[in-house]
Amino acid sequence: MVALISEDQRSQIANKVSFTTIIVNVILSVLKLIACILGRSSAMLADGVHTISDVITTIAVIVGMHFSSKPADDEHPYGHEKIECVVAKMLSIALLATALGIGANGIKTIIAGNFLTPTPIALGAALVSIVSKEWMYQYTVRAAKKINSPALKADAWHHRSDALSSIGTLLGIGGAMMGFQILDPIASLVVSVLVIKVSIEIYISCFNQLVDHSAPLETIVKIQETITNVPGVICIDDVKTRMHGSVMYVDAEISVDGNLSVSNGHKIAENVHLQIEKEVLGVKHCMVHINPYQE
Repeated sequence: MVALISEDQRSQIANKVSFTTIIVNVILSVLKLIACILGRSSAMLADGVHTISDVITTIAVIVGMHFSSKPADDEHPYGHEKIECVVAKMLSIALLATALGIGANGIKTIIAGNFLTPTPIALGAALVSIVSKEWMYQYTVRAAKKINSPALKADAWHHRSDALSSIGTLLGIGGAMMGFQILDPIASLVVSVLVIKVSIEIYISCFNQLVDHSAPLETIVKIQETITNVPGVICIDDVKTRMHGSVMYVDAEISVDGNLSVSNGHKIAENVHLQIEKEVLGVKHCMVHINPYQE
C-alpha cells in the first residue's frame, strides 16, 4: 500500500532513483561494448544494446513522473496521474520489443550455426552486469512500491530483464568457452520468454489503470468498514472505486435518517469523506451522496 507522501517527495524519490540508474547503466554499456570487442562475444553485444535501451526508458520515466506530478488545471481537473501510466505502457512495449529481439537473435544464431568462442573478459563483464542489474532492480522496485509508481515499476523490471539477459549471456559464454556454443542462443530464448511474460503483466496493469479499473477487493472492504463506522450512517447503498494512475477515486452512496436537516446530513457525508481519505491509503478524493433511509 502506498505511503502518505507529497507529490514533491514522490518526484524527488523517482528522480533520485532514475538518475542513479542512468549513471550505472551508462558505465555498464561502455563496459559491455568494450568486452564485446575484446572478448569476441556477439551475446555481449546484444547485452550491451539491451543496457543502452535501459538508459532510454529511464529517461522516459523521468519525463513521465514530471508531467504526472503536475497539479490539476482547467483542462485536466482530475490531475495528470494517468500520464505516468501512458509512459509505463510505452516502457512495457519497449520491454516486449527487446525480449522479442533477444529471442529472434537466438533463433537466427541456432539456424545459421554461426557460433563464436569468446574470451574470459566477456565472462567477467557478464558477472559484473548480473550483480549491478540485480542491485538496480532491487533499488528501483523498493522505490516504486514506496511511491506506488507503475512507470518506476516497469523500469525496475527492465533492469531485472537485463539481469536475466546477462545470466543467459554468462551461461552462453561459459558454455561456448567449454565447447558447447549452442548454449548461448538457447539461454537467450529462455530469457526472452521470461521477459515477455513480465512485459505483458506490466501492460495489463497499466491498461487497467487507464480504463478506470476498480480497486482491489480488500481495499473496497476497507472502505465499506470505514463508512459503516461513521456515526449517522444507517446503511451503504453503493460504493464505486476507480484507479487513476497511482491514486484512487471513490464514489459512495449512503442512507441516513430522512428526517435530518440538510445541514446535518451534509455533516455525516463530510465525515465519511474525511474518514475515507484519512484511513484508506491511496485515495485522492471521495465523493459522497446521501439518500433518505427507506425500510
